[in-house]
Amino acid sequence: MDYKKNIAYRKESLTKLLHALQANEEAIVGALFDDFKKPAFEAVVTETSYVIADLKNTIKNIQRWAKPKKVLPSLLNFPSSDYIYSEPYGKVLIFSAWNYPYQLALCPLIAAVAAGNQVVLKPSEGAPYTSAIIAKIISEVFDDNHVRVEEGGVAVAQQLLTQRWDYIFFTGSTSIGKIVAQAAAQFMTPVTLELGGKNPCIVDQTANLKLAAKRIVWGKFINAGQTCIAPDFLVVHQSIKAQLIECIKEELITAYGNNPESSPDLARIINLKNYQRLTQLLVGTKILFGGEANEQELYIAPTLVDEPPINSPIMCEEIFGPLLPILSYETADDIQKLISNYEKPLALYVFSTNNKFSKEIISNYSFGGGCINDTLVHFTNKRLPFGGVGHSGIGGYHGKYSFDTFSHKKAIVYRANWIDLTIRYAPYKNKLQKIKKLLTWL
Repeated sequence: MDYKKNIAYRKESLTKLLHALQANEEAIVGALFDDFKKPAFEAVVTETSYVIADLKNTIKNIQRWAKPKKVLPSLLNFPSSDYIYSEPYGKVLIFSAWNYPYQLALCPLIAAVAAGNQVVLKPSEGAPYTSAIIAKIISEVFDDNHVRVEEGGVAVAQQLLTQRWDYIFFTGSTSIGKIVAQAAAQFMTPVTLELGGKNPCIVDQTANLKLAAKRIVWGKFINAGQTCIAPDFLVVHQSIKAQLIECIKEELITAYGNNPESSPDLARIINLKNYQRLTQLLVGTKILFGGEANEQELYIAPTLVDEPPINSPIMCEEIFGPLLPILSYETADDIQKLISNYEKPLALYVFSTNNKFSKEIISNYSFGGGCINDTLVHFTNKRLPFGGVGHSGIGGYHGKYSFDTFSHKKAIVYRANWIDLTIRYAPYKNKLQKIKKLLTWL
C-alpha cells in the first residue's frame, strides 16, 4: 500500500479507528482509572472526547488539507503557476507521555496517519493499562506495516532512537527531550518536542478574585496537577494576596471537600517515584493549606505553599503535581526579576481587568501560549497552535497545525512555455539596471 499517495486509504483507516475508539471508550476510561485513578469526568473531557473530536475534525478536513495549495507566483517567473504540496515525511516515531497517556498518544498518531506517514508509537510505560489498550486497538485497526505500537521502558526507547527516522515527535520532560534531539541530530531528523517548564500565573490587584480562584484551582489541580500547562506558581500583587488565598481555600473545599483524599474527583500521583519527589519538595516549606499525603494511596492533598525562596527545591524545577507556591509582588520589576530566573515556559497566565497590564505581560515575556483571565483553555481551540519555545519545546500542533507538522511542504513552480523573459540569461551586458528596477517591484 502506498500510504503517501492514497488519501482515500488514510481516511478509511482513520474512520475505522474512530469506530474502534468509540466502541472502547468505557474500557479506555477504566484503564485511565487503573493507572492513576483519573476521574471519569476528567478522562472523558481531557482524553477520550478530545481525541474523538480531533479525529472527526481530521476525517472531515483531510481531503482539503492534503490538496496542493495554490499561491501567488513571482513576477520573475512569469508566466507560472505556483503550488505548495503537502508531502509525508515517511517513517515517523512518536513518543507519548504518561500524564495524559491516551490523548498525547492518539492525537499525534492521528495527524501522522492523515499526512500519509508510516508510524511507530512508543506509549509511556508509566501508564501501563492505557498503553496496553492503545496497543490492542491499534493492532486491530491498522496493518502492522502502516502503524504499530512498541510497548516497553527505557531500553525500548533507547533502541528506537538508534534507528533512522524521517520525523520524531516527542512529548515529555525537557531533559529527555534533549536526549531525543541529540539522537535525531545524528541523522538530521526533524523533530517536534512538546516539553514543559515553570508556568507563571500572575494575578494583579484588579482581578476578579473569586472567579480567578475558581479557574486557577481547576487549571492547577485537574489531573492532580500533572499537566504540562498547569500554573506552576502564582505571582500575586501584595495588596490582594491574603484575600486571594482565602478564595482559593474556599474553592478547594468546594471542589474536593474537607477531606480531598475521599473525593472521587481528585486523581492520584502516577507512581511512587513521583510521589516521593513531590513530598520531598514540601520539606521546609510554609504550608498554608493541605500538605497531607498517603504513600500507600499515592495521594497528595491540594497544597498551597507560602513564599518559598527562589532557590528552594520547589522553585527550582517543574512541580508537576498538586503543590502551588504563592509569591507576591509590588511592581512590574518584581515580576520581571522573578520570571527571569527561569527558561521560557510552555504557558503563562494573567488574571487582570487592566487591559494595559495584561497586554504588557504577554508582550514582554516569551512563552508557548496562555490565557488572560483563565488557565489551560487555549489548549482546547484546534485553530490555535499548541507548543513551546526554547526549553519548553520546538514546533506546535492541533487541528490543521498537526497535519502540517507531519507534512513536508514542497514548493513547485509550473512554468509556461509560450513566452520566456530573457533578462535573467547571460550575457548580462546592459541588463543590470533593468533587473534592479524589476526586483524593486516584487
